[in-house]
Amino acid sequence: MQKEYTITVYTEDRIGITNRITVIFTRRGINITSLTTAETEIPGVYKFIITVISEKEKLVKIVGQIERLIEIHRAFVHEEDEVVYQELALYKISTKALQNGNIELLIRENNARILTLTDEYFVLEKTGHQQELIDLQAKLAPYGLIEYSKSGRVAIVKWSRRFHDHLKELETRRPDNLKQAQYKEHTEVSAEEESI
Repeated sequence: MQKEYTITVYTEDRIGITNRITVIFTRRGINITSLTTAETEIPGVYKFIITVISEKEKLVKIVGQIERLIEIHRAFVHEEDEVVYQELALYKISTKALQNGNIELLIRENNARILTLTDEYFVLEKTGHQQELIDLQAKLAPYGLIEYSKSGRVAIVKWSRRFHDHLKELETRRPDNLKQAQYKEHTEVSAEEESI
């Protein structure tokens, strides 16, 4: 049965790794609904948070393929109850809406906050689950919603402590060949270098 899953992938910092991961989904005909990536608490180790709608069996196979990539530490498939997650949305609304007292009540009831206020518009920020953000967008539409932008999922896995301890241990005994890549700025490439 198809449903939404969160996939977490822990990687080294390498150029092109995002493409190498996403192409695995593309080849299997699975659309990525959101992708967020950032450095973890361990320097040089990045965490990809990918959300997809698919069947778990397919995703288990995809995670296996992802883990075969050299730069990957580990990859996991999680159901919604295995992660704590949030998304962020920004809403740009005409300042004229502030003349209507109802919008202030709407902002408070939805735990949103005003980030910026200008003569023409103001920007609201709201964190929550996807449906909460979409619902607020619909409620704000009559007030002169100008623009809406939503982030991908940010998630923390409930049971990942042992794996994070493993990553920290790897950091202390990281071999020289896994250190962060040093990229030279140089335009000419010899034939010997090109053949590598």
